[in-house]
Amino acid sequence: MVGGRSLGRRFGWLWTSYAVSTLGTWLAFDAFPLIAILVLHAGATRVSLLAAVGPAVGAVLALSLGPWVESRPKRPVMVAMDLVRFAALASVPVAFALGGLTFAQLLVVSVVVGAAGIAFTAAGGACLKEIVPPQDLLVANGRFESTTWTATLLGPPLGGAAIAAFGPVATVMANAVSHLLSAAGIRVIGGPEPHPAPAGPRKRLRAGEVFEGWRHILGDSVLRPLFLNTALVSGLIMATSPLLAVLMLGPLGFAPWQYGLAFAVPCVGGLIGSRLAPRLVERFGRHRVMLTAGALRACWLPWLAFTGPGTSGLVLVMAVEFGLITCMGVFNPVLATCRLERTPADRAARTLLAWSVSGKAAIAALTALWGLLAVLTGPRAAIALAGVLAAATPLLLPRTDPAERPALSGVPRGGR
Repeated sequence: MVGGRSLGRRFGWLWTSYAVSTLGTWLAFDAFPLIAILVLHAGATRVSLLAAVGPAVGAVLALSLGPWVESRPKRPVMVAMDLVRFAALASVPVAFALGGLTFAQLLVVSVVVGAAGIAFTAAGGACLKEIVPPQDLLVANGRFESTTWTATLLGPPLGGAAIAAFGPVATVMANAVSHLLSAAGIRVIGGPEPHPAPAGPRKRLRAGEVFEGWRHILGDSVLRPLFLNTALVSGLIMATSPLLAVLMLGPLGFAPWQYGLAFAVPCVGGLIGSRLAPRLVERFGRHRVMLTAGALRACWLPWLAFTGPGTSGLVLVMAVEFGLITCMGVFNPVLATCRLERTPADRAARTLLAWSVSGKAAIAALTALWGLLAVLTGPRAAIALAGVLAAATPLLLPRTDPAERPALSGVPRGGR
């Protein structure tokens, strides 16, 4: 019954808010590219620009928000970021209704939503550490992980049906409303919230504070290898995604619905893995589960290079993705718990922000690099190389047990 116990009303509201906004985000999956293509008649270059530049610039913009998020109570920051996302997203259907929607507006909204999302996630991790006892962090992170995979499974098909019925602008409005509902849920969490203690009198932000999250990560003997491992694995997985799409929808002749099915059904593995994570940790210990799940999630990618046409090829992709996502469902909440436990409360937001920005940068860089590689070698060879490199990433996992090495000596856990 590890994963079935109640974590209290305050966590319930936080979880509900996360579920609503995550489902809204996945409902609007690919809505901006569709609007650019169907409404603004944008070409491939501008659509690619929207997909790459918006999130990248948003991540850079979010860097400056780290110290600001850290120095304030986290729930008001989360509410503010949700309201910013609501206002930015709602401006799209308003401009469309008035006949004034432009590509530049989509690009600006993408940047603002990206930056606000990163800041929200950083504040949310710190907030979770405040309202959930340390012994329940893994259960809480497992529930967030299962919610993510549920939204990933349900959101795109429901969003696709909504787009077919009402157009892509409707899903953007639904996404905007989801952030408004999320803000309302966070607002009613209630209870005391510690105010971060000032680090000393200062009148302006010091540039070095922006990089405090990276200093903490790279200075920690456990977080450093985990950071490098997750950045590389995530980057390689995402770099192969467009190459596999080209292979499946081009030479192999799969229909778009088959391609969507190949990636939707395996998300069930994320639900299974996230539910198993607390039980596995209770039975085998966190370090062993982290090493095993981390190593297993790296062994699936090479098999995608053998994808062939027809039913057997579709089954292979679904089986590989199911195995990969199941391992991720186990690994991710264990990683998130370890990261929070090894990070002092006064650096939690900046650490989470640095981790998120680095992950997005790694994905962008490796996706671009593998796109060039595919031009030279073909998509199948590029996927195979990514798989070989991914298989070596378990060497970056920490060899010591995080539970045996307290990282926060003298620092109150959870800010208390």
